[in-house]
Amino acid sequence: MGGQGPAEHRADAGRELEQLVREHAGRLAAGLVRITGDFGTAEDLVQDAILAALQRWPIEGVPARPDAWLFTVARNRGLDVLRRQHNYRSKLAQLRLPVESASDDRLRLVFTCCHPALSRSAQIALTLRVVCGLTTAQIARAFLVPETTVAQRITRAKRKITDAGIPYRMPDPDELAARLREVLAVIYLLLNEGYLSTAERAQSRDLVDDADWLAAQLHGLMPAEPEVAGLLALIRLHRARADARFDPDGNLVLLEQQDRSNWDHEAIAEASRLLQQAARRHRPGPYQLQAAIVACHAEAADWASTDWEQIVLLYDMLLHLAPSPLVRLHRAIARRFTAGPAAALGEVDALADALDRYHLYHATRADLLRILGRAAAARAADRRALQLTANPAEQALLRRRILWGDETRGAGRRVNSVERVARADTRRRPAGSSPSSG
Repeated sequence: MGGQGPAEHRADAGRELEQLVREHAGRLAAGLVRITGDFGTAEDLVQDAILAALQRWPIEGVPARPDAWLFTVARNRGLDVLRRQHNYRSKLAQLRLPVESASDDRLRLVFTCCHPALSRSAQIALTLRVVCGLTTAQIARAFLVPETTVAQRITRAKRKITDAGIPYRMPDPDELAARLREVLAVIYLLLNEGYLSTAERAQSRDLVDDADWLAAQLHGLMPAEPEVAGLLALIRLHRARADARFDPDGNLVLLEQQDRSNWDHEAIAEASRLLQQAARRHRPGPYQLQAAIVACHAEAADWASTDWEQIVLLYDMLLHLAPSPLVRLHRAIARRFTAGPAAALGEVDALADALDRYHLYHATRADLLRILGRAAAARAADRRALQLTANPAEQALLRRRILWGDETRGAGRRVNSVERVARADTRRRPAGSSPSSG
């Protein structure tokens, strides 16, 4: 019988601890910003607590209340900081509040990070780092920029918040709309990272849960805003088929092959109703359109029933509202089923300069090349895609396809697996802001 050795066991335990810590870090950061009134101080306290957890939990065991443990460590470190500040007494009283008081501050912290005094790129990077717990490497991959660039944006943003005295509060009602675009983008990127990670894991349902929670809170705050409803519907359409997306061994199950009886059809119907309500306001936007595209897949009785003509039309509308190379890539994937692979490949090849460092560009191109009988070029594109993704499920899929292609070279067989990943996940990134997986 096989089993894990000590090194593998420690690695697994370390990953579990990191996930557990990240799960609570966003709520902790939100509460500490509210209590200390200082953005940089709050993040330092969170990092101190995380470091202590990663050092002590492997030895002492995970506490029964990880959130309370982290809050206690951060509070004790915070007391040392506050003793050196003139408002020690008032802040000390707040630090003695129970940990539950920090649990609902994340939306307020998101709006603070998305203050108009910060650049849009800094707003999103800061929120994803502090509120959502993503690493600078994950954020860098999402934006296709160097990690050092992201780190600099975050550092400058925190300094700006402190120097400008940006308040930690929910905006007034007449200020909400001005910050909405960035808040929606942050929630959407959080969904993306959870749904199909850019890091060394296939998915993270806790990130998707966080995205759902934030979107639901925002919808409660702005019920008449159709784009908020569209984003919430998009998140819930994807969550509805989460149980069918991976097999028991962690392999990605492509949309065409998923058992649709394992989808949550009641959740799909509820999300579709939410999207229809948003559409009645006659203010279409990118999130509503992306949700409508996913709804076309989710509402189809089977793969053969997919309405590709409608999907192409929705992409045309999305290109009109928010043109980007990523939307064009997704549209080309759908065009494969309405105009044929040669037409789709022509559209994909036109995006080479813009998407050369995006792995699903190369994976999609490989599928089309293989369908057209250009096996050697397809293998080269697959290998390029493999170099550009850190997601283990995508890596495994690409390796299988490369190996299968090598073994059957010249046999004339064709597969289109990663193309299915791309077209199955057309929601991946907001138009014009960051990459998409399909």
